[in-house]
Amino acid sequence: MTKKSQWHQASYQPEAPPGPLEGIRVLDLSRLVAGNMATLQFADFGADVIKVEPLPKGDPLRAWKQAGQPSFWKAYARNKRSLGVDFRAEGAIALLRRLLSTADVLVENFRPGTLERMGLAPELLLEDNPRLIVLRVSGFGQTGPYSPRPGFGTLVEAMSGFAHRNGEAGSGPLLPPLALADMISGLYGSNAVLMALQARDKTGRGQIIDLALLDSMVSVLGPEPLDYALTGEAKPRVGNGSNTSCPRNVYRSSDGHYIAISASIQSTATRLFAAIGRADMNEDPRYATNEARVAHKPEVDAILSEWIGSRSRDEVMEIAQREGITAAPLYSIEDIVEDDHFRDREIFVDLPDEDLGQATMHSPVPRLSVTPGGFRMPAPRLGEHSEAILEEAGLGAEDIKDLQTAGVVPEHQP
Repeated sequence: MTKKSQWHQASYQPEAPPGPLEGIRVLDLSRLVAGNMATLQFADFGADVIKVEPLPKGDPLRAWKQAGQPSFWKAYARNKRSLGVDFRAEGAIALLRRLLSTADVLVENFRPGTLERMGLAPELLLEDNPRLIVLRVSGFGQTGPYSPRPGFGTLVEAMSGFAHRNGEAGSGPLLPPLALADMISGLYGSNAVLMALQARDKTGRGQIIDLALLDSMVSVLGPEPLDYALTGEAKPRVGNGSNTSCPRNVYRSSDGHYIAISASIQSTATRLFAAIGRADMNEDPRYATNEARVAHKPEVDAILSEWIGSRSRDEVMEIAQREGITAAPLYSIEDIVEDDHFRDREIFVDLPDEDLGQATMHSPVPRLSVTPGGFRMPAPRLGEHSEAILEEAGLGAEDIKDLQTAGVVPEHQP
């Protein structure tokens, strides 16, 4: 059982009103986070997402556990159906081609070349089904000298320039503590598929999407290449600060909490300095403009650190709200659980779970006023929907039995 929760109690509603992607069928051959993140967006908003999982263990995401429970799987596989397949069994590839012949989208994240060696080259699939959209997720892309390399997000976060920029000034680089490259790529991937579906409505043709985690992470750097071309220097690590605006940092309050401040617009900096009793800084040439403040960042941070360090978090936030200071408390998950805003907006909800009684998950994002996302089914057991999916594909009972006997699909649902 999970610990007692204060989140809104939600429920799975299989017969919920159709989402905006109703009628779109997605075959998800991906593993771990990026592909599952992309297909979660489709599933939450009504698409029929079929997780094609390799037998006997299924998606490796099932093995990412907390307190013995596959928490990642529960969060990323909701609203999806599971078809268990032994990819090496005779007849498996023919079955997948049959399923893909009527699908709208294929999502895969094998190492480049693997799909071709399996006999599922996108060009062949498009011959079978010219309307198919193929989202190919990889670490370094389908082309280029690095394309054959394994594509784990950690490697991409290191090579993209992100980790080099992340970390405290004067210390080593810092990788993100979560699957950042995968999450960003998953969002790019779902957006790309939606664009391809829109194009298909006009042309009647599907297409292949080459989505590299490296490309996704590099895009986060924004104007970094241009800045380098202009200055000839790589930007240094600045911890919680910024190379381009000041003040921007986190500051410790007298009761041991941290508060983030971002005054990147001149009017917000002006209000901030007036609120802390230092309106003189708005006339001081060292602090009067953002460019000047960036050049004197240590002094600005020292002034704010002293002011915030002599007050509690609640006192600082009360002044910030009253004076229009752009500040926010730095939250841990414990703080989030206690904040009414997260409950009132139902950012997280508790859903029924056969293992835990209830499982806390984030609500579908974004929020659509007419066709919102919803919760239709919990994360499936491995192969749970195999027979139903095969029946929908037109296979009769004998055909399904033959596939089960050959070991292509599971004979008995777990």
